[in-house]
Amino acid sequence: MIAVSVVSAGAMVALGILSVAFLLTVYRVVAGPTLPDRVLALDMLVAIAIGFIAVIAIKTGFTLYIDIAISLGLVGFLATVAFARFILTQAQSNAAERVGAVQSADVAVEGRKIRRRKRKKGGR
Repeated sequence: MIAVSVVSAGAMVALGILSVAFLLTVYRVVAGPTLPDRVLALDMLVAIAIGFIAVIAIKTGFTLYIDIAISLGLVGFLATVAFARFILTQAQSNAAERVGAVQSADVAVEGRKIRRRKRKKGGR
């Protein structure tokens, strides 16, 4: 009888801690300054949801919740990988645009230097 009350009290403490972690993580999703911060916070939300499901599975004794938690973990991992891939392709396309802009600026600068040299030589 004592073991049941200890497990129940531990589950309540765990749910309280997970609730605080959930609120702090939601704040990071909303206020995250960059996209990678938000993606990491979303991944953390999945982990916290898995924690909630595990604690509820222990509290109720219904083992099907563990299968749901495992499935959520797999889906959450795939979503994080997809977000990371998206961020990587965005960074590469932005870098390519910057390189193209720098190259066109260099060509424009070189053209101006050539014109200036011709003007100086022609003035003699």
